[in-house]
Amino acid sequence: MEILHEYIKATNTHDFEEVRKVLHPEAMYFFSNQTCTNHKEIQSYFENAWTYVRDENYEAREIKWLFKGDSSATCIYTYFYEGYINGDYASGEGRATNVFVKTHDKWLLIHEHLSPSPK
Repeated sequence: MEILHEYIKATNTHDFEEVRKVLHPEAMYFFSNQTCTNHKEIQSYFENAWTYVRDENYEAREIKWLFKGDSSATCIYTYFYEGYINGDYASGEGRATNVFVKTHDKWLLIHEHLSPSPK
């Protein structure tokens, strides 16, 4: 589904206003170290990450759509990031679950859950 690609593209702009365009008003994120329950908290988390990992590139790999309906869709994927931390190249990956809902004929992200890859 195109909405996942739109979301990844918006994330890679490093401009939260672009990300906000694809977020549901009641979006909630589960990160490994924090839960964000509103746009203000999500924005703060994203902007902190973009400051920490400079020139970050974020990708969704091994995408699997678990459900695609008329008003909701859920996918899982391996997330991959790369960028610079304190001037040194860094990269990593983990697991992601995204839930999208269709509101007023537009797909929006309502939930994301990121976690480290199992050891």
